[in-house]
Amino acid sequence: MQRSENIEALADALSKTQGAMKPAAKDEVNPFFKSKYADLAAVWEACRKPLADNGLSVIQIIGNDNEKITVETTLLHKSGQWVSSLLGLKPVKEDPQAVGSLITYLRRYSLAAMLGIAAENDDDAEVLVFKQAIALG
Repeated sequence: MQRSENIEALADALSKTQGAMKPAAKDEVNPFFKSKYADLAAVWEACRKPLADNGLSVIQIIGNDNEKITVETTLLHKSGQWVSSLLGLKPVKEDPQAVGSLITYLRRYSLAAMLGIAAENDDDAEVLVFKQAIALG
């Protein structure tokens, strides 16, 4: 993580933003895993207004290092203060569809992590954790 020298105003605004955000809606279905997930649009929907209301914005820059596709996510405050994080993964295939999917995946996870956004309650995950707890005795 990189950041500006001072982040006091940004930290205060982010605190207010997080207090106003709702969980991201799980509005898409992953047919491979037969599970629901919050897509990039749902994550943006959860944060767009609270960010704007508190003088915050986000920039996501796409790049590559000849091995990995990268997304640098920067949270900016109207004061000029900022924090930035870089995330990168190697695509499973080197075709436009795989690269595009990876970029969307990186953007979604980076944005959610930067802002502390969680998806709506996942009943399937809770059932799985409960079953694992019972199995462990």
